[in-house]
Amino acid sequence: MTQPVNQPAAPPTTSPRLLYVDNLRTALMALVVIHHSAIGYSTIPKWYYTEPPADPSGTLLDVMLVFNQAFFMGAFFLISGLFVPGSYDRKGAAPFLRERLLRLGVPLLLWLLVIRPLATFGRYAAAVDAAARQGTELPYWTYYLLSFTPGPMWFVEVLFVFSALYVLWRRLAVGDRRASASAPATGRAPGAVAIAGFAIGLALATYLWRIVVPMGDSVLGLPTPAYLPQYAALFAVGLIAARRGWLEDLSRTAGRAGFATAAVAAVGLVLVLASSGEAILGHGTLPSLVAATCETALAVGIVLGLLVLFRERLGHQGRRRRFLSTHAFTVYVIHPAVLVALGYALRDVQAPAVAKFALLTAIGLPLCWATAYLVRALPGARQVL
Repeated sequence: MTQPVNQPAAPPTTSPRLLYVDNLRTALMALVVIHHSAIGYSTIPKWYYTEPPADPSGTLLDVMLVFNQAFFMGAFFLISGLFVPGSYDRKGAAPFLRERLLRLGVPLLLWLLVIRPLATFGRYAAAVDAAARQGTELPYWTYYLLSFTPGPMWFVEVLFVFSALYVLWRRLAVGDRRASASAPATGRAPGAVAIAGFAIGLALATYLWRIVVPMGDSVLGLPTPAYLPQYAALFAVGLIAARRGWLEDLSRTAGRAGFATAAVAAVGLVLVLASSGEAILGHGTLPSLVAATCETALAVGIVLGLLVLFRERLGHQGRRRRFLSTHAFTVYVIHPAVLVALGYALRDVQAPAVAKFALLTAIGLPLCWATAYLVRALPGARQVL
């Protein structure tokens, strides 16, 4: 996001910029905005502005959210991993970590000090009214601390931890040696058996993890800790793929097979959702195993398919795509405030949940990028956004 959602450093100057990866993360960033637009009108009230749906179309939004959650943040972590080895090779351990802290930490502070208060203003006003009816006062600092979460910026927190662990691994296991060549090697991508084995292993790890951390739980402010095995595994895949040049060797057949697998997995996920209810959340149940398997197959399949699709069809950037890519990370930081403001502006519109979601998305997407453009025009903003 021009730096992506994760603000990774640019690829080595001796290798061509992966424009299709830029374009893919821009598309994923748009999906983040769409995802959070949908939450407000779904039956999953985990957003800063919500309208409980009064019609069955809210269930359609729930299904879309489940599909998105199964893969899109994992895809961001994989893309993040692609840029880490080259950045470390050029900078070394300490400069790399300082750059990570600057590019991730400053936006996090911006979120905590500016964006979060804007996004939670409506909820604070409602909390003040509730406290007044009980004859008490609620200072903002008390509300801020008691309701604290990192919001969407949990991603940069986890990404920094993953990056720090990579530095630790390089120093301990590799002896802090830098790569002899800045360009990644060209290697053969894993075949169908290796990819299937990876997916099976990840599904099992996810199932076991959810015995302890079931879906719906929040840990240290992370909204989706049940997906941490996927995030860590795909980040590691990105690291290895960058070193071995896997992306360029992925065949079109692999991409088509990935999409086909994702489609079958999506059907399976719908069936287990409809038949098992809360049993899919974890705790070692059989439906949880089935759900973890379907989610993993969907994630691996669709990420594989998207990488091939964007490489083959969307590997170029004109003026418009370059603008979208340049401002995408800023969109990630500021979009909650934009969507919440629009939600309040549209609250008197009477329409089915799906229609209001579509209206919010149609207005919100261009407005998020326009706002990001204005934010990045502020002095010094382009150094960290």
